[in-house]
Amino acid sequence: MRYVIAIVGLVVLLGSLAGIKAGQISSLIQAGKAMEKAGPPPEIVSAAPAETQEWETRVSAVGSVASIKGVALSNDAPGVVSRIHFDSGATVKAGQVLVELDANVERAQLASIRSRRKLADQSLQRSRALVQSGALPQAQLDSDESALNSASADTAALEAQIARKIVRAPFAGRLGIRAVNLGQYLPPGTTLTVLESAEATSVDFQLPQQELQRIREGATVRILAQEGDAKPLGEGVITAIDPSIAALTRSMKVRASVPDQEQRLRPGMFVNVQVVLPGKRKVVCVPATSVVHAAYGDSVFIVEQGSNPGPDGKPGSIARQQFVRLGDAQGDFVSIEEGVTAGQQVVTAGAFKLRNKAGVVVKNDVKLNPENNPNPPNR
Repeated sequence: MRYVIAIVGLVVLLGSLAGIKAGQISSLIQAGKAMEKAGPPPEIVSAAPAETQEWETRVSAVGSVASIKGVALSNDAPGVVSRIHFDSGATVKAGQVLVELDANVERAQLASIRSRRKLADQSLQRSRALVQSGALPQAQLDSDESALNSASADTAALEAQIARKIVRAPFAGRLGIRAVNLGQYLPPGTTLTVLESAEATSVDFQLPQQELQRIREGATVRILAQEGDAKPLGEGVITAIDPSIAALTRSMKVRASVPDQEQRLRPGMFVNVQVVLPGKRKVVCVPATSVVHAAYGDSVFIVEQGSNPGPDGKPGSIARQQFVRLGDAQGDFVSIEEGVTAGQQVVTAGAFKLRNKAGVVVKNDVKLNPENNPNPPNR
């Protein structure tokens, strides 16, 4: 009898435990179904409406920096370097002596010829006085004048030959790296260094032929290290437009002159060029943080009202992924040429963690302050 009671008690206990466990499993299944129906929890994001702004009309291109005046300095006459009057990278004035070649032989010959010229001049003065008194024939006077002219010509020739052995800066500017040393023999035409003008810099770039009617000499040009930079490297004007169009590229060559007092533009640099055209245009723009860049295209997330109820029972918000075609950038904004209209709520922060039709909760407690001309502090 005791065994029967124990077995019955054990069966009842196991049945109770099975019922409790079945109830727990059923509750978990129901909770899972409810969570599956409700979907993942909404993401917290910031959002702002797309704006309509007036931007200046401009054309962008890639250019190459070149010096307005730049030469490779070389010697005209052969010789041995006796003096060097500059260092690499030095700033020089027009006419400043840079290199002197050995001219001791020429200077000795010049001293001899000057002595001969002085004697010829004295002889000519005496001959003139004697010819006037009739003590000397006119032929002797002519001979003395010829001797003086010959000595003067020889003097000028040697002075010019000595001047050829002195290399001077043809204009003011900055020198490159020195390529010669003292005692080095230089054949004619040896490159000594490079001289680039420091007054201004030219930037050469090409524009498609479709812009021919809008581009004019005198138009403002901005030079940027890369597209989207807030602070340009320099600003100048268009000084020349090639009258012909390249047959292969159907583009025209343009040259702009850009003052470079801070010497941030170096010949040979690739830069981004913005040609500012007259008149302004209206654009739809969003903060640059709103754009999600991917290999398959650029997109933004637009906040819309969803169909599923939120925690408060009201329909919640969802983020719909919208592919867009981007225009140019200005400061912290980027223009949208296609895909977004003004006034649509666009996710400005947190877009990287969203997927299409994901639930969102908009909280703008921490607001972004995008600017067209940002000037962040240098810390």
